[in-house]
Amino acid sequence: MKRFSFLRAMRYVKNFYMVQILASVLVILIGCQSKSEMDSTDNMSTIVFLISEDPNNYEAHVTIPEFARQLEENFRFKTQVLLGNGPQHAYEFPDLSVLADADLLVVFCRRLALSEKQMQQIKDYISSGKPVMGIRTANHAFSVRDAEIPEGFTDWWDFVPEVLGSNNKGYGPVDPGTDIYIESTSANHPILQGIDETFWHSTGNVYIVDNTLDEKATVLLRGRVEEAGLDEPVVWVWENVYGGKVFYSSVGHPEDFNNKDNIKILNQAIAWLIQQTY
Repeated sequence: MKRFSFLRAMRYVKNFYMVQILASVLVILIGCQSKSEMDSTDNMSTIVFLISEDPNNYEAHVTIPEFARQLEENFRFKTQVLLGNGPQHAYEFPDLSVLADADLLVVFCRRLALSEKQMQQIKDYISSGKPVMGIRTANHAFSVRDAEIPEGFTDWWDFVPEVLGSNNKGYGPVDPGTDIYIESTSANHPILQGIDETFWHSTGNVYIVDNTLDEKATVLLRGRVEEAGLDEPVVWVWENVYGGKVFYSSVGHPEDFNNKDNIKILNQAIAWLIQQTY
């Protein structure tokens, strides 16, 4: 009986240590998996959107969160959509320190003056040579008019020529909308690959650039309004004065975000800007 009890005890000890070893291995595997998942998340590119809500900003507060959501669901992107508050001449975004780690800044806001600190954070991001995407009202994002800017706040009119490569020369008539078509010399550009329709109609009015677009810019899409005799560049890419890649599109009416070709162009532009496979 004593020998039997001893053998049973030895088997118990052996089993106990085997369980401990298996438990340790499991902990290591779980730790490795968590680290792998963490590394995978850390390696995702981060996109920061700056938007504002006002009656003339084309419902960016509605369209951009949905656009950002599809980026996260369909591609390897992390997004942060920052909607600020306050009057346009004294506007405040949530913490802009996130720009320090951002891989892309997207601007879709209108005629804002920001605190000197926040404007400097945006300038620091851009002057570092990181890429920028501008949508629709970005061509007057920080161009305040008809309001006195309080002390401690500032606008940035030079954002348009220095970063986007053009000047805002006005707007076409609203009722006709705009006929959008591909610039023939740019048909093979990566941003335009896989587009089903080379021509479509936007209900948004055309933004006028006239002859102010930098000669080094590459026009991808143009907008025509026959009734008004207008034919304007509406989508282009260029390298800004700080050495960063830029994509700008004035095609940003709410209904444009229901156009699958327009969404594909924006998606591929983001991939092109941050050099990620689409």
